[in-house]
Amino acid sequence: MDQKVISAIALSVATVCLLPIVGVLAAAAFGSLDTLAQLAETVLWRYTWTTLVLVILVASGAIIIGSLTAWLVVATEFRGRRFFEIALVVPLAFPAYVLAYAYTDVLDHPGIVQSTLRQIMGWGPRDYWFPEIRSLGGAALMLTLVLYPYVYLMARTAFRMQAATPFYAARSLGASPTRAFLTVSLPMARPAIAAGALLVVMETIADFGTVAHFSVQTFATGIYTSWFGLADRGAAAQLAVGLLAFALLVAALEYMNRGKAAFAARGRQETFVRFELSGKRALSAQLACFLPVFLGVIVPTVTLFLMGLRSEQDIFSPRYIRFIENSLILAGIASVITVGAAILLGTFHRILPSRTALATLFIGRLGYAVPGGVIAVGLLVPFARFDNWLDDRMEQWFDISTGLLISGSIWLLIAAYMIRFLAAAIGSYDSGLAAVTPNIDAASRVLGRTSWGTVRSIHMPILRSSILTALLIVFVDTIKELPATLILRPFNYDTLAVQAFRLASDERLEGAAVPSLMIAAIGLLPVILLCVQIGDWRAQQMQQKKAH
Repeated sequence: MDQKVISAIALSVATVCLLPIVGVLAAAAFGSLDTLAQLAETVLWRYTWTTLVLVILVASGAIIIGSLTAWLVVATEFRGRRFFEIALVVPLAFPAYVLAYAYTDVLDHPGIVQSTLRQIMGWGPRDYWFPEIRSLGGAALMLTLVLYPYVYLMARTAFRMQAATPFYAARSLGASPTRAFLTVSLPMARPAIAAGALLVVMETIADFGTVAHFSVQTFATGIYTSWFGLADRGAAAQLAVGLLAFALLVAALEYMNRGKAAFAARGRQETFVRFELSGKRALSAQLACFLPVFLGVIVPTVTLFLMGLRSEQDIFSPRYIRFIENSLILAGIASVITVGAAILLGTFHRILPSRTALATLFIGRLGYAVPGGVIAVGLLVPFARFDNWLDDRMEQWFDISTGLLISGSIWLLIAAYMIRFLAAAIGSYDSGLAAVTPNIDAASRVLGRTSWGTVRSIHMPILRSSILTALLIVFVDTIKELPATLILRPFNYDTLAVQAFRLASDERLEGAAVPSLMIAAIGLLPVILLCVQIGDWRAQQMQQKKAH
């Protein structure tokens, strides 16, 4: 495979990644404005306001929890710190809609909490007030509990790489540890925290399962309602344009922030020496680290397990075996194709560095900022029209019906997965590729290797760990993905996520607990890998300290 072939394939991948954006814009431009005008008079401003408030609440909560816990595990020493350093990452394995199902069963009116209160206090249904879990605040809480690890991981890395000298200087001038953290360490880590917060924002605006279950009207639910409830694809595309504009704005902010983060990470000098916490301060630190783990992992896991025991779902039935097979087939194919595309884009930029190659990488990363519902609409509208056109022509010319050749197959769904998760695969591959110096490539070329031969025989063995990590991340993200799967899946081709959403939509929460637990169990795989990496880093730090 020579450079021209690699360039052609890389440009083709970038073109596919642009299709949803072009498709949404075209469908919105040529669609009727009647439904959109009706939505503008009724719920459009509510969609806008609710989406903005949800983003602000989730981002604020994730920043507070992620920054505080990251600082505690990096700069302080208290009993259980090493456990919490790893445990605080685990909520990342749970989709927010899985937590929504669990907490609805616990906190809703017929749930165990309110039922126990009524029984103990002798209250009637209207004799007391209790916070409504099916609300905007409830959705924000669910999303915060599963998304704060993005900020935690970024902030933890930033605090770990900071020079301790400015912090100690503030302490020597009389500042308390809390004040030194707020005025020195936190501002220094602001670029990394902002990068994590922007990831949280992108995941929040893309969420559908949680807000749909809690009946919170956002742009994501509006797109789905327009598509299926009102049967107006043009209105769905027009709503998708609004969500797309916000997502692209977030992507631009993240891109600009990345340069600031690299600048902020320079100048590492003296590392932190953790200061001991005791008494009430140690207890407060333990409580601050324990609550996110308790609410984000322990409560939903126990609740879903008990709900699953009460359900009538049989995971060994042929029907559930088919759900599992469909999920694994989609995830397996999507992960291989997505990581292959990431390798091609990374290789194209490596062997032919140019503005075109840089543009293909940027376009490949853009999909992560585009919600799954927008990608689905952007792909389905043009390909459905193409299928209908092709079917008409084939019937007219050859008296043969081709049906929904593309839009009725799993391949359009696979393309949506690739576009959505290509950024994660590129990030993992690029992080490993940075360790392969250009001198290695030059030596390979001198010895007669082609560009692709260098990638196959040199890069691949060296980057095996990064490639496996990328495969695992895309695999698990595909298992959890809901909005694109709901819109693009072929008829009667359901996955675990779709089955969980369907049962929860019918208020059969106990049944929804079974596929939800299976999704969470699969989601633990990359989290376990990440925890192993954290443990390896800590072991290396201990060895370095002993060596000195």
